[in-house]
Amino acid sequence: MVAKIWLALAATSVVLAALLFGSAGTMRWYAGWAFLVIFSEETLRTTRMLARDDPALLAERMKFRAQKGQPLWDKIFLAAMQVVWCGWLVLMGLDSVRFAWSSMPAWLQWIGAAGLFVALRFIHRVFRENTFLAPVVRIQKERGQRVVATGPYAIVRHPLYASAALFMPSTALLLGSWYGLASSTLLIAAFVFRIVMEERELRRGLEGYVAYTRRVRYRLVPFLW
Repeated sequence: MVAKIWLALAATSVVLAALLFGSAGTMRWYAGWAFLVIFSEETLRTTRMLARDDPALLAERMKFRAQKGQPLWDKIFLAAMQVVWCGWLVLMGLDSVRFAWSSMPAWLQWIGAAGLFVALRFIHRVFRENTFLAPVVRIQKERGQRVVATGPYAIVRHPLYASAALFMPSTALLLGSWYGLASSTLLIAAFVFRIVMEERELRRGLEGYVAYTRRVRYRLVPFLW
């Protein structure tokens, strides 16, 4: 299991580097390195926390995406999002470096770096709070899944997606891509779609979820939605 985890982390870093620097056409892209360092360091931090405190969740996260009990729409969604995610990273490498379509001031890139760090720390907090945070939409009956309503889940019903909604534009700002920033809104819209579909499954299959939605009114952004 340990070897599998390290292999997955290493493979993720290699793929991200290949997409970013391959599309940029150079390794001399400091913003790209900054993204890789922040992302890899925080991912490693969260993985170590899970290995120490919640190995069951870590094992769940290491499973293949397509799983028994997962709705067909979610299988299609995750497959499509993997392609879109890779294309998004390639677009920013082309935009910021290879063709230099975008010109972004350094202070905005620093704001992006700060936002990325905050988003990843939020994600760490969400993983610490919810042991049922599987990568696929399904009711985990074998793990005795229950409603989690503490920590960030007492504020919004989908704090992981809220963190992702900060992660995406912050990454585009750090990498200096206006095209990446504009297209991040499409990624956030895709998360909104998944939230709506996921809540349909949770209302139907998870005991106590309907009552939870009455206590915590907002899905993604407090006082907005």
